[in-house]
Amino acid sequence: MAKPSVRDRIVDAALDRFHTLGFSACSVQDIVDTAGVPKGSFYNYFKAKELLALEVLSIYGKDCNRQILSDTGLPPIDRLRGHFEFMAAYYAEFGYEKGCLIANLAAEMSDNTPLLRQAIGQSLEKWTADVAATLHEGQLDGSIVPTLDAEKMARFLINSWEGAVVRMKIVRCRQPLEDFFAVAFPLLLTRPTAP
Repeated sequence: MAKPSVRDRIVDAALDRFHTLGFSACSVQDIVDTAGVPKGSFYNYFKAKELLALEVLSIYGKDCNRQILSDTGLPPIDRLRGHFEFMAAYYAEFGYEKGCLIANLAAEMSDNTPLLRQAIGQSLEKWTADVAATLHEGQLDGSIVPTLDAEKMARFLINSWEGAVVRMKIVRCRQPLEDFFAVAFPLLLTRPTAP
């Protein structure tokens, strides 16, 4: 296995440090110390911490198992559940302490980080579109309530999930995520009609 490049070590360290400390509290020195590289190496690859955060955000989005949402080998409702369960398992690995990097970064946004704000918005739009497409497929096959507005429900699910994750981070347990599953998923399912 090839040794990670200096750039990859910086990106990996930033992912860890941003997720653990937050964007504002994390210094370039924190990142290079974690990466085990000289501080000058950072500036060989990134002109600013915000530009590094853009790359970290892109990697994090790919690591959230969004590809399951387009796996037509699974029923749409199972894809949705599997996607959110994957993230819940990821948070469990950290003892529910770190939360969602997207939400953490979004909470810190300011006018000083316009590129990051735009990237977070685009990430949320893409996530919403993927969830909405899955909901729409479930509506077509009759497993998800056909009268729901798929785009609005997708935004609701993501907003509710992110709120549950913030609370999870505060209480450091899975209960807020269990509340999400217990409330959100029954709203989606079609009910069999009485004979």
